[in-house]
Amino acid sequence: MSGLSLATDNLRAAIRLLLQLQQLGLQRVVLCPGSRSASLALAAGGLAERGLLELVTAIDERSAGFHALGLAAAAGRPVAVITTSGTAVANLLPAAVEADRSSIPLLFLTGDRPRRLKNCGANQTVNQEDFLISACRWMASGPVDGLHGLPDEALSSLTTQAWERMLQPPGPVHLNLPFEEPLHPTAEQQQQLWLGIAMPSDPQGPLARPADTHSRPTVLGAPDWSRPGVVVAGPWRGLAADLPAYQQALQELVDCSGWPLLADPLAAVPDQLSGLIRHWDLLLPAGLSHECDSLQVLRLGPLPASRRLEAWLRQQGSGQWLITEGDSRCLDPLGLSHQDSHGLWRWWKANRADARFAPQHSADLLRGWQQADHRVHTALQSLLAEAGAINEPALMMALPGCLPEGLPVMLAASSPVRDWQAFAAADIGTRRCYSFRGASGIDGTLSLALGLASVLGPTLLITGDLALQHDSNGWLLASASVVPLVVLLIDNGGGGIFGQLPIPAASPAAFDRLFAMPQRCDPLALAAAHGVTGRQISCLEDLPAALEWGLAQQCTVLLRVCTNRVDDAELRRQWRDALINASARGGTTEG
Repeated sequence: MSGLSLATDNLRAAIRLLLQLQQLGLQRVVLCPGSRSASLALAAGGLAERGLLELVTAIDERSAGFHALGLAAAAGRPVAVITTSGTAVANLLPAAVEADRSSIPLLFLTGDRPRRLKNCGANQTVNQEDFLISACRWMASGPVDGLHGLPDEALSSLTTQAWERMLQPPGPVHLNLPFEEPLHPTAEQQQQLWLGIAMPSDPQGPLARPADTHSRPTVLGAPDWSRPGVVVAGPWRGLAADLPAYQQALQELVDCSGWPLLADPLAAVPDQLSGLIRHWDLLLPAGLSHECDSLQVLRLGPLPASRRLEAWLRQQGSGQWLITEGDSRCLDPLGLSHQDSHGLWRWWKANRADARFAPQHSADLLRGWQQADHRVHTALQSLLAEAGAINEPALMMALPGCLPEGLPVMLAASSPVRDWQAFAAADIGTRRCYSFRGASGIDGTLSLALGLASVLGPTLLITGDLALQHDSNGWLLASASVVPLVVLLIDNGGGGIFGQLPIPAASPAAFDRLFAMPQRCDPLALAAAHGVTGRQISCLEDLPAALEWGLAQQCTVLLRVCTNRVDDAELRRQWRDALINASARGGTTEG
């Protein structure tokens, strides 16, 4: 120990820990209140004051975890969450699950009691080291008698291991850190300690990534490029630094092969990509017919959220190719593919040199699908009303034309992401779209979006009423800082997604009670109670001006539109039937 006091040694150990993480590339920390984590809090605060870390505070650990997830997704590098002991750690589990399934690097730093207080009934002492282990890439604990006793070399090893496990492949890591009492050094002790610590000259260290152990990887072989095939790009799951290489490989692949591309809105495909079939969700199943004896299928990443696509892929049979961005876990619920986890760029680089491309053999397939795609687009335009009452399909169609070029959009993991995929497909490739579909929960929707906007700048969140109310504590984050997020609330009086599923119920009242669960909360009043201004949008023609107003505020605002979930569920069915007919025969259709 340093000789000052145990409380000072706790703080010194916490500062060393966070400084080493900062030198590895940590830039942002989300801090929740607590006493057992006081050393970590004081260390994070001190480093933030010195310009070495960005610090966000949050009183709700569940919201904090998702906010950190949004920050990490936008920045493409790990974010740390600091909490105290007890149930605070349990509240991190939903964010850990999503980070695990979405391959987003998060570091959970949790204060804990030392061994002498474990398993003896001590207050706020639980087996928290086990709470997150099922969802984390790695979990480790500091010394059972307190972090203060860990030598510098061992502490460096602990932080380096945590950092590398968090990035290979990306995902959550949990460091559970016991602290012995006393926990709170005096102001004089703190000042003396900080004066003796050498600060790094570079406030923004580069992102340290694990050493490449696959310099010459054995990759999966390629399809027969001389035969027709199709590329299906699912949601992008990787670090931001790897996205340009992925996009370049995808561009080269479709240009060389001549294969059509079916891209999820979350796939982060580049703009003006050749062969892009935008309205595939509305064309399936009959609109994407082909006369090939065996259509080859190359899938990138996890499956898009489309049962129609899953059924169509099953029809294509086994022997499909699946390329993931470093995630070696099986990502094929259909069981039809051979999987390569080295990433598209490496796979493409290893296979392109010996490939014999014959795009002319896929020309008829591509031309036919592009023509069907154009017919659906024309038919959609004929269905869209330019004014009047708002329905959800029309809202999704109208939105892209009202948004500034390149404005990021986050789609809540329920009806919004599905409707954007179906009815805003013309927008694919023009902007980054985010939706946290790893576990596909509505948890943390607002907190996630605020994290994205904190890094990306002006951002639009499209959410339903239940998803927004489920994360109402996210408004606390909005009121605590200036985050340029426009929240577009589609208020349809409950869970509209359930009306699109074949769920039987004895009566509409029973359906509402058991599934839709409409709430009586006034969302505009709830936002206003947190200091967030809002507006009601009454008709489609008011949408452009409302969005322009919201973006001009440069802070978090709420725009609310009210729709009828029962009518819109039927409208979706009618539109799909009309568009299938239009794609088959050509021309437009009447709404």
